[in-house]
Amino acid sequence: MWPIFWASIRTYAPYVTFPVAFVVGVVGYNLEWFIRGKPPPQTPEDEKSISERREDRKLQESVGKDLTQVVSLKDKLEFAPKAVLNRNRPEKN
Repeated sequence: MWPIFWASIRTYAPYVTFPVAFVVGVVGYNLEWFIRGKPPPQTPEDEKSISERREDRKLQESVGKDLTQVVSLKDKLEFAPKAVLNRNRPEKN
């Protein structure tokens, strides 16, 4: 009798396990939703993308600054590290 029982279980296993897994998934989903509660309401700030938030922050930082005063490229190049391959070459003056 046992061999016939195990053969039938093995044959019909997909038809039995799918509904069981479906029911367990639905119950788990609803239980988790019940435990968590309602999600907090979204504010307009949450709806902005990261790039929009960054642009807004940069605009707020630039308020009150004189944007025409920038460091020249020559001043920036003096502080740049020299390349490794140019280390042994004589500098041009």
